Amino acid sequence: MRKILIVGGGTAGWMSAALFGKLFQGLYDIELVESEAIGTIGVGEATIPAIKKYNELVQLDEAEFMRRTQGTFKLGIQFVDWLKPGKDYIHGFGVIGQDWEWLRCHHYWLRANQRGRVRDFADYSINTAAALKNKFMHARADLAESPIGHIAHAFHFDASLYAKYLRGLAEQHGVKRTEGKIVDVALTATGDIAAVTVEGGQRIDADFFIDCSGFRGLLIEQTLKTGYDDWSQWLPCDRAIAVPCARTSPLLPYTRSTAREPGWQWRIPLQHRTGNGLVYSSKHIDDDAAEALLLANLDGAPLATPNRLRFTSGKRRKMWNRNCVALGLAGGFLEPLESTSIHLVQSAAIRLVRLFPDALDDQATIDEFNRQSDFEWERVRDFVALHYWANQRPGALWDYCRTMELPATLQRKIDLWRSNGRIFREDEELFSEESWIQVFLGQGITPRAYDPLVGIKSDPQIEQFLGNIAATIDRCVEVMPDHEAYIKTFCPAESTA
Repeated sequence: MRKILIVGGGTAGWMSAALFGKLFQGLYDIELVESEAIGTIGVGEATIPAIKKYNELVQLDEAEFMRRTQGTFKLGIQFVDWLKPGKDYIHGFGVIGQDWEWLRCHHYWLRANQRGRVRDFADYSINTAAALKNKFMHARADLAESPIGHIAHAFHFDASLYAKYLRGLAEQHGVKRTEGKIVDVALTATGDIAAVTVEGGQRIDADFFIDCSGFRGLLIEQTLKTGYDDWSQWLPCDRAIAVPCARTSPLLPYTRSTAREPGWQWRIPLQHRTGNGLVYSSKHIDDDAAEALLLANLDGAPLATPNRLRFTSGKRRKMWNRNCVALGLAGGFLEPLESTSIHLVQSAAIRLVRLFPDALDDQATIDEFNRQSDFEWERVRDFVALHYWANQRPGALWDYCRTMELPATLQRKIDLWRSNGRIFREDEELFSEESWIQVFLGQGITPRAYDPLVGIKSDPQIEQFLGNIAATIDRCVEVMPDHEAYIKTFCPAESTA
């Protein structure tokens, strides 16, 4: 094991290269081959707080990274019209209220809500309350007893600028870049990948291969015939159109997802422009009509020709097959409703570092990598599918989603929540209990009951407890700076005018 070859650049390729270049220095030779003639996907990317683990591993300077990628901060995702037209909620990152003795805060809220003596659930999350006021600041480690000590943030950034930034880091750590379009893949006598050949005849041999070639899966599928698990029965959208538009004010510290008749529209605010897109079902609208729908609902003038994409939601049956690991779109696709695309690449890359083989025939390691990958992808699939299923919207797409049979893993979570408001995080699944709680309530799934131990406290005690939390968050949000003003101080990007 001496040589690692990454096939494909873009966000997935250079994220992998930057991480491996940093952590594998001196152990392996790392090369990335890409072609400038093959475009990359993405006009803007939204992330979740887990990205900070990756940033720590590659030792990113946050302010510099945001300046270089036209980045903004993200406190959560606003879902507009998802339950039904006229209803919206925010899935905010971080904690909700605080636990009281044995029980989570939301159980007390459920009891008070039944009695009509409580504020909106959003008022008990510092992230959500701040997002609604367009406020932001970094969490203060010296204020651990205050909600300000528990602000959780992620980022919005320009994906192409992010890949360019990470390329610079990777090359600083010795990663070699080769320009060229791959025209052939050679196999060993035992069926492993031996080398790739680029236009012009150059052959690049390696011991281990990372497939970041996008939807086509040049190595993992076209060469190794790994197979694909189709999840469109739960995630029926199969098209997307992306287009940037002129930036408008205010600069919001959250991603917005707006339900439309054939799917949903994203909005990602960056310093220099706004990223937009429409994810939709081709069974319920044609491509031209979908593009017209998106362009009619932009905040500003479009800045480029819309980019049309086709996909099938799902994943490779094996993310790691023989001496090849697929990352990014080569490994699968889950629509970016909960901003998991970047995370799934980084999570897999970190998993590979933790399980990197000392021999190519280490089947136990390969099986464990695939087991962990399957678990993570399936739980993210369940979380995204929940948004579609729990709806009261009119329209053929939404009627189908409301009546579709759910994966057993998701149905179990729904049944437990409906029964008594309980939700438990399984193993290392991505989304926390707070995330599930906010989406359950936001999508109109109210439990029949709450934990019976709530009865130990009286109504006045519960109202005082919740009132103190909301009032404290109100005071904290009041002193937080405006999101745009904070960016101008912390990480102003160079003008692109």
